[in-house]
Amino acid sequence: MSKPEPARYRTTNWSAYNAALRNRGALLIWLDMEMAWSAPHEGCPGRPPVFSDAAIQFCLSIKVLFKWPLRQAAGVVASLLRLAGLDWPVPDYSTLCRRQKTLTVQIPYRRAGGPLNLLVDSTGIKFPGDGEWQVRKHGVQGRRQWRKVHLAMDTATSDIRAVEFTPSREGDSLVLPDLLGQIPDDEAIGTVTADGAYDTRRCRGAIIARGGTAIIPIRKNGRPWKEDSPAARARNETLRVTRHYGRALWKRWTGYHVRSRAETKMPSPVRSNRWR
Repeated sequence: MSKPEPARYRTTNWSAYNAALRNRGALLIWLDMEMAWSAPHEGCPGRPPVFSDAAIQFCLSIKVLFKWPLRQAAGVVASLLRLAGLDWPVPDYSTLCRRQKTLTVQIPYRRAGGPLNLLVDSTGIKFPGDGEWQVRKHGVQGRRQWRKVHLAMDTATSDIRAVEFTPSREGDSLVLPDLLGQIPDDEAIGTVTADGAYDTRRCRGAIIARGGTAIIPIRKNGRPWKEDSPAARARNETLRVTRHYGRALWKRWTGYHVRSRAETKMPSPVRSNRWR
């Protein structure tokens, strides 16, 4: 059977096409006049902070966006505030360097109707090391360093709802309860979909404690657990269904394949592919 010919598209609306290409380079920065730029007084002993977490996060976002050092990022923020007609003070580079270590990042997200369905996955990040010329000239000076990024993504909106950074040697299953802890307690969790690396009592117990359903495949060498908890009973039921109908049919029934959308959020060549 011959393959169908691929569809060919011809651009006819050149004006709209050119306008769309120009809009890709457009830059729009919106500042809320009611933004809490100064830190509130908490009544704690000692000198209170001058700038709020939102102000520090805004300056660091500009730094990451344009890939500038802290001094240049502070200068850009000062220029933006002048263009907006605001006389707010700008934190210096030492303040940004000190506050970024303990900053609690506020992740914007959209709330969809109904319970929250999460997709959990992790990826590895390689720290920039010696350049190619230096390695060829002097050899490798030290070992490459790696870190792992753990994400929890909303299935409906594709927004990242929780994120954690850990050393490369720390397993994925240890981080899942911390990811669920970042979800507000008043928000119901429907399902949590993850790969076989999260097939542990710790992960399944944390999901059950939040009132959710774990869509986690059983490891290939998995055996029944002692049914001493709701998480163990639900896991054994999944094991029985998998052995009777097969893993492929179980993944189709539960919608497990939607977990691949979490991998598209992390365009890294190295991902945690164990136990899949």
